Amino acid sequence: MHGTQAPSRWVQRWLHLIPPGSRVVDLACGAGRHSLLAAAAGYRVLAVDRDSEALARLRQAAEIAGTAQALSLVQADLEGPHWPLQPGCTDALIVTHYLWRERFADWLALLAPGGVFIMETFARGNEAYGKPSNPAFLLEPGELLARLGSGWTVVAFEQGLDTDPQSRVLQRIVAVKSSEAVDPLEAGHSAGGSMRSAWTLRLNS
Repeated sequence: MHGTQAPSRWVQRWLHLIPPGSRVVDLACGAGRHSLLAAAAGYRVLAVDRDSEALARLRQAAEIAGTAQALSLVQADLEGPHWPLQPGCTDALIVTHYLWRERFADWLALLAPGGVFIMETFARGNEAYGKPSNPAFLLEPGELLARLGSGWTVVAFEQGLDTDPQSRVLQRIVAVKSSEAVDPLEAGHSAGGSMRSAWTLRLNS
């Protein structure tokens, strides 16, 4: 998970897109670096992870920071048969350094119309630099765009090699959900429309 890492620069960059006072779900939150960031920014945060010890440390860190009242914790197996969260329960979703394709449609369904989706995780090519190296946990080129389908406004998309603070291959996206958002895995959409509406940069450019 996230250990004691600083918040992702990508999440910090785009957090302002979330309206003040919104509900934010930090999925597979680990030690809660983004839960703490969002709570400090005034959002109501639901931090979800299967690691009870990590959640306990997060609670303690929030108490020290004075943001515990803004934070709710849920311990759950996000890869098990019983999905713990209801569709439309949040205004923003943050997912970093985590990938479980079987639940991707459930992730997107958590967002209410107008909800902000912020994701950053490892992609193909990262195996040359370290873990994760298993293809099951590495995004294919353009995969995040393809999985959004129709009904999303892609604000930003990046994929490629990032060398700060160490070399790793990442894919990142920020998108806003409309009331017509459709999961492409169910509706058979291609990624073409989303690809044309986004921009792509090398991360170290």
